[in-house]
Amino acid sequence: CLPTSRFTLCSMTGGPKEWEIRLFHEWNAVLHTMKHPWMAVLVGCSLISSGCFGTEGSAELDPYADDDGDGLPNGWEEEHGLDPLNASDSLLCHGKAEYCLRSYDNFTFPETHNSFATIEDGVWMAMNHKTALQAQWDGGIRAYMLDTHHLSKDDTSVEDVRFCHGDPDSTFLHPCIYSEVNAYSWLRHLNSLMNNSSGDVVSLLLENYVPGEHLEVLFNQTGMLDRTFIHTPGEPWPSIGEMALNSTDLVVYWDYQYDERYPWLHHAWTHSWDTPYGEDEQDDMSCRVGRGDGVQPVWHLNNWLSSVFGLADPVRAQEVNDYDTLLERALGCWEEVDDRPTFIAVDYWEDGEITNVTISLNKMENWSSEVPPHP
Repeated sequence: CLPTSRFTLCSMTGGPKEWEIRLFHEWNAVLHTMKHPWMAVLVGCSLISSGCFGTEGSAELDPYADDDGDGLPNGWEEEHGLDPLNASDSLLCHGKAEYCLRSYDNFTFPETHNSFATIEDGVWMAMNHKTALQAQWDGGIRAYMLDTHHLSKDDTSVEDVRFCHGDPDSTFLHPCIYSEVNAYSWLRHLNSLMNNSSGDVVSLLLENYVPGEHLEVLFNQTGMLDRTFIHTPGEPWPSIGEMALNSTDLVVYWDYQYDERYPWLHHAWTHSWDTPYGEDEQDDMSCRVGRGDGVQPVWHLNNWLSSVFGLADPVRAQEVNDYDTLLERALGCWEEVDDRPTFIAVDYWEDGEITNVTISLNKMENWSSEVPPHP
């Protein structure tokens, strides 16, 4: 506020701007020439009505413009509690402000199959990747496929939930014999990574073999439950920015049936669908529906081959994850399905360029758009 000789002029924008200070001096000079305060009031009202005495930003903003140049439209920022005139009051989603405006189902996330089955996690049989969660996160992976089991047929308490990769129907060899990763430690690590990031949405797809109440304890104790998003089938998905600002930046799917006690555990093949997986030959890969109805806008493009032993193939992963090969397949399925793949899932993500492929896809509005240069 600026005190004049007769009363005080106040700025409504948080502090006097340079133009307001100039106006203050001019206004004070006018007051000194007037013999009656009421004359000043009349002049002031005239200035206000003519717009000469408005405050900066008081005029209605164009909702489609971006006045602060932060990449977000004025209207979107106002609607979501951000200052459209302050470039520092902004949001980046997956590295770009423009992605905050994208709906969750209109973005392509790189995904790892059996994300926990890695050499770094101490898994040497039935492994799917070389590097563990930290490297995957640093490399841009934001969707993870996990298998939840109890430690053994005898250890079935909630504390014994593990991520294990193996045949759940085996009579003699429990899946956790091949490998077992502590689910509590893994999810706490992921929660920490998400806490130190902003604007990124993460998705989990669980192949689940434990009760829902055990999963609820697991997600609650690791700090993940509070950030889960709940989607209603048939309703549109929100924007990535809305999910980030609302602190509901985690979407969890499981391949078990819907259970009203756990609405945050979305039945995967009601809320999404996927393509067939684990083919023997690259030529057998297709865009047809594997699980689900093929109608949902969220879908997984599975992109890995099985070896002669029925495990992830470490030799041919480089071929199917190659930038040009994978990009061509993704664009072909985008065209055939007439919908952008939400997830592209691979084995041995380190071999090939899954994250660069998704970077290129996310720069495209349609499968027929000009393909951007290699990242």
